[in-house]
Order: sequence, then structure tokens, then C-alpha cells
Amino acid sequence: MTITQLKYVLAVAEYKNFTLAAEKCFVTQPTLSMQIQKIEEELGIQIFDRTKKPIQLTEIGQQIVNQSKNIVNEADRIQDIVDQQKGFIGGEFRLGIIPTIMPTLLPMFLNNFIKKYPKVKLIIEELNTDEIILKLNNGHLDAAIAATPLQEEKIKEVVLYFEPFVAYIPEGHRNFQKQEIEVDDLNIDEILLLQDGHCFRDGILNLCKNVAANEKAHFQIESGSFETLIKLADEGLGTTLLPYLHTLDLKEKDQLKLRHFKEPKPAREVSLIFPKNELKIHIIDALRSTIAGVVKGAIVFQNVQIISPLQKK
Repeated sequence: MTITQLKYVLAVAEYKNFTLAAEKCFVTQPTLSMQIQKIEEELGIQIFDRTKKPIQLTEIGQQIVNQSKNIVNEADRIQDIVDQQKGFIGGEFRLGIIPTIMPTLLPMFLNNFIKKYPKVKLIIEELNTDEIILKLNNGHLDAAIAATPLQEEKIKEVVLYFEPFVAYIPEGHRNFQKQEIEVDDLNIDEILLLQDGHCFRDGILNLCKNVAANEKAHFQIESGSFETLIKLADEGLGTTLLPYLHTLDLKEKDQLKLRHFKEPKPAREVSLIFPKNELKIHIIDALRSTIAGVVKGAIVFQNVQIISPLQKK
């Protein structure tokens, strides 16, 4: 059997469809099917149960897929070793970034990185945390930037910085006159939230889990962007919480409505995450170093309380 054949097996296991797997592998469907059949004949077993729709792995097929992932990853490591020995930092690198980090962090480091490492072809995707974890585990991302800790067994986390939560409080609100606020000052029912699926939303809910709810609330609004939440707050519809880096770009009149929390400041931990097999570690290190160089001047908070990004059951 060959590495290429094993890659075909992994593709069918992931997409549960021979035609789609062939498209993703850039081969014809008959070619892919023939190569998988050769492995099955060589081993004398069936990897896939083709009678089911969608196609399912057999019991032995699942074990073969698990081992195939290890073999393909270790084969890819050979090129990694060669590149490191040569001091070569280049090639394709697939990076995922969650939506609440992408707009602020990416402009800070991207230009520096591509100038310093022109041979690296960065392919960047904006993905939510669940999508990132899936793609990392399936080998479709080399690394990602997300809020942590995630408690994923196969994923390594390297902390980049701690980013405090900052309250956006419009004039006329009872907390507007306060210089600093505490978690107990919050009312969860008047906090305008991002839509479900954003880990920053889950962080806010975790932060406010012990804050009493107001049963008299007449509405609940969720949005896909901080800009919308800010505008809704200005209309008197509530308050919102923002990540610190996002507040740096606000207009001066809007910055007057920001209120920081007393120490220890509630914050999210932002990390560079990647599979523990550490493929392309030389590019990962270059990325970490570049980001650390640009955020150290903007993020200087140390006395913080890390708020989990994981949704509480």
C-alpha cells in the first residue's frame, strides 16, 4: 500500500462519498475507487460498508483509518524535518482564526509576517471554534488562533496574550458614571450578545453565570457583529461587552463609553493552537514570534481572571 492510497481512504472516511472524496483529492472517482479496492484486496478486508448511505466505515475500517492518520502525518513530518534542517520557512500554511479575533489581530501581524517570510503561502479562513477543532483534527488546518483553554486532547495550545473584556455603557445608563465596574454591576438580561456559535458570547455567559437575571426583560437581541451591538446600545437597548483590541479602533466619542473592570480583570486567553504532532512547527514558531512582537505593545494586562470560552452545560 502507498501513502497516496491511505490519503484516499482518509478522504472517503471524512466525506462519506467516493465522488466528493475524489474531487477533494483531485483525481477521478474510478481512480480513487480502484486504489481503495486494491488496499482492501491486499488486506483481505472491507474498509467501507458501501451498502449504507452515506458510506460507513466497518469496525476494522475505523481502526485502519485511525492508523492511516498516524502514518500520513508521520510521512508529512519527513518534509518538515528536511525543511528545518535547511532553515527553509516556506510552503503552504493553512490558518484558521475565530471571527472575534480576525478583524483586530490579523491586520496587526499579517503585513509583518508576509514581508519577513515571503516564501510562506498563508491561506487564512475565518471559522468558529467548533469548525477549527474539526479541521485541525481532520488535517485541513495547520494551526489556528482561538480563545482557550479548549481541553482538546489532540490539540496543543501556546498562549499569545490575555485580552480583557471591556464594557460599553451608553450615557444615561446607571453604570455610566462609574470609573470601573465589577461583574456584579452587570445585568445579563440587558447585555447585547453575539449570535450563538461565537465563543466570546459563551465567555460573557460564563462571566455572568452568577449574576441574577431580570425576569422583567421585554426583549433579547443577538447580532453577528460588535458594530451592530454598539449601535443598538447607543439606541438605549442595553449594554455590551467587547474584547479589548476591538476598543482601540472605536471613535473618540465611543471610547468615552468604555468601562474597564476592576482587577483581576475578566479576560479571554488567546492562543495559537495546532495538532500535537506539530507538523510545520518551524512556520508555527515564526507565526508565534511575529504575533508576540506586535501585540506586546498593545496587550500589557497581567492581573487577569481567565474566562472559559467553553459553553457551560
